[in-house]
Amino acid sequence: MHSRNNCIVLSKLKYRDYDLIVKCYTQERGVVSYILRGVLRSKKSQAKTVYFQVLSQLQIEESYKPNLSLHSIKDIKLNYIYKSLHTNIYKSAIVLFLSEILSTVLKEEEKNLDLYNYIETALQYLDNEDKFSNFHLLFLLKLTRYLGFQPESQFNKFDYFNLESGVFENVESGIYSISGENLTLLKSLLGINFDALSLIKISAKQRQDFLNMLLHYFQLHLGGFKKPKSLQVLNDVFH
Repeated sequence: MHSRNNCIVLSKLKYRDYDLIVKCYTQERGVVSYILRGVLRSKKSQAKTVYFQVLSQLQIEESYKPNLSLHSIKDIKLNYIYKSLHTNIYKSAIVLFLSEILSTVLKEEEKNLDLYNYIETALQYLDNEDKFSNFHLLFLLKLTRYLGFQPESQFNKFDYFNLESGVFENVESGIYSISGENLTLLKSLLGINFDALSLIKISAKQRQDFLNMLLHYFQLHLGGFKKPKSLQVLNDVFH
């Protein structure tokens, strides 16, 4: 079946000598993997690989067969042209990190237009923004809504937040209760939009501590989730 689809590239993998397998999050089908046969065979065909930088936003003509695990792409063009996302070293570190997270947590071959639009819009915001050192923190926190474990903010005046249950509590309840700076920052970030992020001042140490807490939160709520290999690169760039 030939159809048009918009997609965001999650990962790419060389297969055999000249093929490339690209995993994408698509607007119409959720996660889909495509095989590009012979794309690495010549310099002319290799030029197409520039389209498949991680988190690129593409419009494709696909050949999709429901009973296959790998599908094919007949035509391709950029759906949005990034100005800085792949050329700015700091943004590139965020892109590498978030692509690894998204490649891990997005597994459903199922349409989720709200989630697709969130990722698409957030990446375009990052591409155009000059102050972005805390972007990935809010991106991950907002992502929890679409993955089904958004922090319950009904009692956010309480002095503790339980990472395991995802709720605020008025007493400490064990090893998963957080307080202090991480709690203050969590309360500050909940409910704000990206355009208000620059108003929140966070030191490099606070950023790393909060990110580690967020990743722990993901581990508790998503089976098989592991800290991304690119975390160290991200921390080194934003030290």
